[in-house]
Amino acid sequence: MSRTKPASSRRAVVATGLGAGVLLAAQAVPSYSQNRSSKTEATIRPGSDIVTLVNVFTVDPDNQQKLVQLLKEGTESFFSKQPGFISSSVHASKEGKRAINYSQWASAGDIENFRKDPRFAPYIQSLAALSKAETILCEVVEVNHA
Repeated sequence: MSRTKPASSRRAVVATGLGAGVLLAAQAVPSYSQNRSSKTEATIRPGSDIVTLVNVFTVDPDNQQKLVQLLKEGTESFFSKQPGFISSSVHASKEGKRAINYSQWASAGDIENFRKDPRFAPYIQSLAALSKAETILCEVVEVNHA
């Protein structure tokens, strides 16, 4: 699949709730690509033009599965159909208090555009009713592989 290279040459990562660095054991839920095929692997590398949006949600353990389901449904019905969407994966922490959504986009402008969509605000309100989050802007500076 060919895509137009965005103007930015640095990879940005928006992380929600990561604070000073949280190490979580998490169970991954299958990710989805723009063509809706399951088990798409996200590519993480410094210097990539791909923009990564990481959302970390703090949730009551009784609501973790509800939140995970809401994240999955939001990806399938809304985000995966937005221009610039590349992939998304949802993770549930084993201790039950967090859920993480990791998505990749062609550009920061694509993220701005989906945030302006009138369907986005009610979705965010549904997430906020189950969890809370903070936002931190980051960039990938190093990736190590075994």
